Formats: sequence, C-alpha cells, structure tokens
Amino acid sequence: MKKSIYESLQTSIAGDVYTQKEIRNFYSVDSSSYQIIPSVVIVPKDEKDIMRAIKIAKKFKSSVTVRGAGTGLVGSALNNGIILDMKNFNSIKITKNYAIVGPGVIKGELDKKLEIHDKFFPPNPSIGSFCTVGGMIGNNSSGSKSLKYGSVIDNVAEIIFVDGNGKRISLPKDKKVSKKILEFSKKIKIEKFPNVTKNSSGYRIDKIRSITDAHKLIIGSEGTLGIALSIKLKIRDRQEKKILFIIEFKSIIDASRNCLEINKTMPSAIEFVDRTTLNQINFKFSQDTQCLLLVEYDEDIDRSEKKLKSIITGKIVKKLKKDSEINEWWRYRDLSLHYSLKSIKKEKRIPHVIEDAAVPLENLPEIFKILKKINKKFKTKTIVYGHAGNGNIHVRLISDRSEFTAIKKIAILYFDEIIKLGGTITAEHGDGLARSEFIKKQYGKDNYKIFKEIKQFFDPKNILNPGKIITSKSTIIDNLEKL
Repeated sequence: MKKSIYESLQTSIAGDVYTQKEIRNFYSVDSSSYQIIPSVVIVPKDEKDIMRAIKIAKKFKSSVTVRGAGTGLVGSALNNGIILDMKNFNSIKITKNYAIVGPGVIKGELDKKLEIHDKFFPPNPSIGSFCTVGGMIGNNSSGSKSLKYGSVIDNVAEIIFVDGNGKRISLPKDKKVSKKILEFSKKIKIEKFPNVTKNSSGYRIDKIRSITDAHKLIIGSEGTLGIALSIKLKIRDRQEKKILFIIEFKSIIDASRNCLEINKTMPSAIEFVDRTTLNQINFKFSQDTQCLLLVEYDEDIDRSEKKLKSIITGKIVKKLKKDSEINEWWRYRDLSLHYSLKSIKKEKRIPHVIEDAAVPLENLPEIFKILKKINKKFKTKTIVYGHAGNGNIHVRLISDRSEFTAIKKIAILYFDEIIKLGGTITAEHGDGLARSEFIKKQYGKDNYKIFKEIKQFFDPKNILNPGKIITSKSTIIDNLEKL
C-alpha cells in the first residue's frame, strides 16, 4: 500500500508536521489580501528536515513554500502544497563586522542584540519589530535608511541555502555555482532593468558583477530558488549623533520636487506622509498643510542643516536631536500603513497591488500625477506615504472592494506608466501573487527567458514556491480573501 505525502512526512521529519484544518487555515493567510490553504505545514527541526521535505515534495509532485512571520503584503508565502515555518532557525552570532543568523530570527530581536554591541543592521522595514530576517532576504527589504545604506541586497555577505534539488549550497563560496550565476548575469539586457535605487522585482541578476556577488541572486527571489539556512549580514557601528527635520508642505508635487535637491545633501532618510498620517500626529500643523517630509542626517549635521534650509520651499516645524523624540516621530511614519487601514472601512479597502512602485527620483512628481488620473478614471481615492528619497511611494486605494475587475485594470495602467518612467513595479515588498504576472512586461522577453533559465537551474522540478516571479497565470485577483 502506497504511503500518502502526510505519512511520508510524518515518518521522515524530526520536526512538527501538521494537517489539522485550523492550523492549515492559520497558514493560509499573511498580511496580504490573499488566501490559499496549504495541504501540510511543517516546522522543521534542522536542515535535514528541509532536504527531506523537498525530496518528498518531488516524489508527490507537491510544492514547498518557505514562510517567516507572515508579514508580507503580496502573498509571497502562500501556496497549496507544503508550507515550511522556519521559526526554529533562530540562532544569532555577532562578530566585529557581521551577524550570522538563521532565517527565523525576528528583526526586532536582532536589533536588540546588536544594540548591546553598539551596532546596527541598516535595512529597517516599518514592520521590522515583527518580520523575520528570512522574509527580508526573500523580498529584498529596505526601509527608510536604504537611502544611505542600501537594501538587504547591499548588506549581506553570504547565504547558505538548500535548492530545489535538495542540495546545500553556500554562496559565494561555491565557485562552480557562482560562476554559473555570473554566466547568467552576462547575458542580460541591462537597459531593461529599472533605473532606481530600490528594486524587489524579478531576479536581481543585474547586481552580479563578479563571482563574489553570486549570493545576491537569492536575495529577492521569494523562496523560488532556495530556502535559506544561514545568512551572514554586514553590520555597522551605530551613529552617535542624529538630527531629524519635520518639514510641512502645502503641495504634494512641491514636496516631491524638493526631494531631488534634498537628496544631494546626503541625508540618511527622506520620508513622505500625506494628511492621513499627519492627522494622527499630536502636533498642530498649518491648516493648509498637505504633506510632510521627514529628513534625517547622521553625519555632518551642522553643514547638512545649513544646506537643507537653503534649498527647501516647505517650512521646518520640528528639529529633533534627542533619540527619544526622533524615535517617537519615526514611529508615526512607521504606523502609516496602520493609519491608512484604520481610516478606510474594510469593504472599501482595495487589495495591495500597486502599493510599492518606485521611479527615478527626478520622476517622483509623475507618480502623483498618475494617481490623480487613476482616481478620476476609476472613481477611487488614494492614501500615500513612503520612501520619497528613493522615489518609492506606497499607495492605498479606496473604492468598492467588490469591483475586483477594476483592480487589474488599475494595475495595468499604473505599471505601464511606472515602467515608461524607468521605474519598478515593486521596490521592497516583492512580486508575490499580486505582481508576478507583470514581470515579463517589466524586464522584456529576453531577460524573462534568462529568469526562467535561472529558475530551471536551481529548481528544475518547479518545487519551490511555484507561481511566484516565474508564472504563466494571472493571480492578481485570484485567491483574494473573502470579506
């Protein structure tokens, strides 16, 4: 009598294996608007469990999708096969210049450990207290400090992972695999890659300049090329001094135009919020204030302040130097997603689809013009905030959620315009179920063909998180969680 996939996993896996309905339902959702119920949930004990799970998945023609804390906004960690919860991979080892961590480490816990050593890991997504490092690797997370310090892809030295063949690989140490990745990188049409400072769309093969960069291909791959076991992070000394300026503007377009000049003063962050967020702040702004820029510096503070004051057209309403005050105002910015959801009735929330585009900074004002056209054409409203210094704006659409067909029409219009501007359809949240179908449009058929070759090399049986990045299906409005 043949064993079922569940029986095979139960007898082979040292960790926990679940098929109970309530547990599968729990893992059927993340922080996106999607829902897919998996067949089995595994909490692996060690890397052998992961290798066994992949072997069994191949035998039963199932899928394996890795999951961290479930904070993703586009359904990257959802699938109908096996879900791997990596919470047991939570080791942290800190050296002088690196932190060697497991993918299940919560970023907030890592921050606390690093603080003891007067160190920090620069990427700082607003959900950083709760997301895992593995999730950050999966979607190439960024945050406000990426303006100065780069995204995850710029702050990792090494990754050990298991590929779709069940093989343990260490990059860039594995020279054979690294050379193959470099070969892929030499075939791409670089002019079709977005001209932006943050990009989480597709495979970041454009970041591979030598075999020492080979590990960067895994970053942003959303678990489709491999399952991370250990990640060596680059850490930095904490800056002793900071200054944060809160600048109010009467015009969103005016604020966005200011960002180009402000960026030349070398700030560590330029963040933007509209009235939805500023209305939640315990401060009396001018009645005609439409938006704020939060501009932070962590070096050459006096010189930077003089330069900033000489170029801005908005009004500085706060200058903060104490860590406690700076952290309080950054908390307002980090809560922008919460404030936006709080301000929209559930039945009026359109799922996260166009919420993470980025354009070259000189084209930032154009994003707001495009959104104005969308609002007029589709009778929607928008709430906007984001990493203005990177040309990365997060958008929350307000409309009748039952109009699912409009979601795809809006996305097509928006992404077409973003790509024309030299931008990316996703800067830091990944492609997932929401945007994978647009990757070919983003990169062109030749680059997309190379992406497929990369997937084939690492995962020839399409076991790892199928339907993400490489897909022939439209999933933008499929599997939307019911109200």
